[in-house]
Amino acid sequence: MPPSDADNPLECFMAGLRKRNPGEDAFHQAVEEVARDVMPWYLEHDELRQAQVLERLTEPDRIISFRVTWETDSGEVRSDRAWRVQFSNTLGPYKGGLRFDKSVTQGVLKFLGFEQVFKNALTGLPMGGAKGGSNFNPRGKSDREVMRFCKSLMTELRRHIGEHVDVPAGDIGVGRREIGYLFGEYVRLENRWGGVLTGKDEHNGGSAIRTEATGYGCVYFAAEVLQHAGGSIEGKRVAISGAGNVASFAAEKAIQMGARVVTMSDSDGVAVFDDGMTEEHLADLREVKNKENGRVSDFAEGRSGVEYRGGEKPWRVACDVAMPCATQNELDDDDAQRLLEGGLALVCEGSNMPLTAGAARHVRDARVPHAPGKASNAGGVAVSGLEMTQNAMRLSWSREEVDERLRKIMREIHGQCVAEGEHEGRVDYVRGANLAAFKKVAQSTLERGVV
Repeated sequence: MPPSDADNPLECFMAGLRKRNPGEDAFHQAVEEVARDVMPWYLEHDELRQAQVLERLTEPDRIISFRVTWETDSGEVRSDRAWRVQFSNTLGPYKGGLRFDKSVTQGVLKFLGFEQVFKNALTGLPMGGAKGGSNFNPRGKSDREVMRFCKSLMTELRRHIGEHVDVPAGDIGVGRREIGYLFGEYVRLENRWGGVLTGKDEHNGGSAIRTEATGYGCVYFAAEVLQHAGGSIEGKRVAISGAGNVASFAAEKAIQMGARVVTMSDSDGVAVFDDGMTEEHLADLREVKNKENGRVSDFAEGRSGVEYRGGEKPWRVACDVAMPCATQNELDDDDAQRLLEGGLALVCEGSNMPLTAGAARHVRDARVPHAPGKASNAGGVAVSGLEMTQNAMRLSWSREEVDERLRKIMREIHGQCVAEGEHEGRVDYVRGANLAAFKKVAQSTLERGVV
């Protein structure tokens, strides 16, 4: 007879989680990835099981949901929904981005908040995990419409945040413009200046290289993985998905370190650089993307050395390093198989959970190193943590100093992954990251008692 769920602790746990959180597939996927790796260790520690630490760490401390009402330029009243998922403050104040996009749901924010808990733990900085956002879509909206929305959102969000409580940041759809509007309204309403948001403009207390940090950090992590395996990032073919901040600055740093960037993309298609992307290509692509509704196809049209493939993903292009930097579950089973056939040597995630569960299985079975987002894209929140420190101390560090601190943090995260994931001459980076982070958060949770 096949084993029942009771005979399989992972399946038993996941069945309960799915029942409590119906219809939240991304959240289920994120939890299962962590639970699969930590379950053997967890079951060996009776004090953790008796305290139900795993169950507690998969339940947010609280979810705040509220309406955001605003006016268009033409005077029409619109209403959107916003959330803040405060997942865990075990290691420090809640910390995590705000996302404005039509795809935002409570389930997506729970998945992102859960990942954020462990990502923040790996940085070594005193930060808990949270995520928030709205189904408001800033695309096509005027600056004044975005400003009105942000000010309306902050009238409620301000009740739930603070330097020692919860410090939001930017994410998809929330850049320096939106952070500026949110921060300005917070200061006006509270009548005080406080480091309650990160990702601010440097004139408003922001940190140098915060915009670049996620992309830069991802490349620094990839370089550490390749160096640990006896190689180098120099000369490697790097396929990057996306064309936003993370992808753009990952491409910039990869080019600076001597890699050959072979793709950039958006939801419509992919630009392929047979001889490698140049700094001039990158500058031109940024200029196009900064225009309203600018697309990768606009950049590629008629440009020498660039082939545009409409309706395709980057993963059909042979590469040594796949660096997905767009969104969750963008790389599926077939994509993984194609990459492996093309000589893939490393997957290094710039976005959160960009591989489907099946794709991740293919990569793991092929024994190809897979750097998960909670480790490889932690550079953004690491520099956000450094911004919190600079705000608290009323000082600012130079670009060079912040960059050096970022490199050091990424190197230390890599070391944690190796320490927990190395076995029989290879490193399982997913397992290493999950175990290193979970052990830290679990022990802290236990020490707090039943709360």
